[in-house]
Amino acid sequence: MKLLTLLLISTSFYACTQTSTTPKVKTPTELILDHAKWQLTQDVTYDGSYRQIDYPNGDVPSHIGVCTDVIIRSYRAAGVDMQVLIYEDVKDDLSYYYPIHFKRGTAKVDPNIDHRRVHIIRKFLDKNYPDAKLKSTDEYKPGDIIIWGNWHVGILIDEKVPGTDRYYGVHNIGAGPEKSDFYYDEEELDHYRWKPF
Repeated sequence: MKLLTLLLISTSFYACTQTSTTPKVKTPTELILDHAKWQLTQDVTYDGSYRQIDYPNGDVPSHIGVCTDVIIRSYRAAGVDMQVLIYEDVKDDLSYYYPIHFKRGTAKVDPNIDHRRVHIIRKFLDKNYPDAKLKSTDEYKPGDIIIWGNWHVGILIDEKVPGTDRYYGVHNIGAGPEKSDFYYDEEELDHYRWKPF
């Protein structure tokens, strides 16, 4: 009987000392940042040529891409398909997205390319998520999207430039995804904190 009691006590003590091995569930922002940083490890050739892609969840081949693809791929890691969101909105409001072509009668929606155009992404955010646009004086945080005029876009990650309070950003400006110290004080720089989840 004493042996059985000792065995039960030992078993109970062992069970109480075991720690949980359940992995921490990552937030959508953490998934986006992880994917943006993962893209830095990939060999991607800058190529913005028009291509037919699947819909939904379509993408150009993984070994090619432009600046917008960095953002699109990062958000897809968190389950957000910008191709679908933008296509549906452009389809419903061609005159907003393509005003000149709309007046000429040549505007058309295209799920292969609309979401890969910087100016369309900016218009989409301005129209549907106006609170996401921040002022130039607002604090920059990991996950923020930075847009230069109508020609370039990148995303801030959770790594700081040594000796500064600035966050590095990931973008593709011609040589594949790279980590850079973005120039926060450039003119015509738009700053968004977009969290569609």
